[in-house]
Amino acid sequence: MDKNELRSKLTPEQYEVTQNGATEKPFSGEYDNFYKKGIYVDIVDGTPLFISDDKYDAGCGWPSFSKPISKLKEKRDTSFGMERVEVRGKDSDSHLGHVFTDGPEDLGGLRYCINSASLKFIPYEELDENGLGEYKSKFN
Repeated sequence: MDKNELRSKLTPEQYEVTQNGATEKPFSGEYDNFYKKGIYVDIVDGTPLFISDDKYDAGCGWPSFSKPISKLKEKRDTSFGMERVEVRGKDSDSHLGHVFTDGPEDLGGLRYCINSASLKFIPYEELDENGLGEYKSKFN
C-alpha cells in the first residue's frame, strides 16, 4: 500500500505512529485499559499480532503483552538517549512499539509495550467472519 492510500486509511495519529515511529501519549490509547477477549492485529495490513490472553496491565500507559502470536521484526533503537529494541510488523514494517525485559517472570519476562494506534482489535466472537477462526485454539 502506498503512502497516499495509507494516509486515507489511517487517522493522522495512526499514520505518524506506524509510518514515522511516533509514540502516542501514555494512558491515552484506546487499548491501554481494555481487556476484552480477542485478537489485536496490525492496523496497516491486518496481520494477527497478539491475543488478549497475553495482555496484562504493566502500569506503563500503553498496552502490554507477554508475547506476540508470531515473531515480530526487531530493530535496535537508540533514540532519545536510550537503548531499546523496537518491534515492527513482519510484513507491513509498521512501527508497533518496543520490547523490554522487565515483564512478569512467570510469563517469560518480556513486556511488549505497544501503541494502541498501531493496533486494531477483533473480538473473539468475530474471528471467524474476519478469517481468523484458526486462532481460537490459542485462547485459554
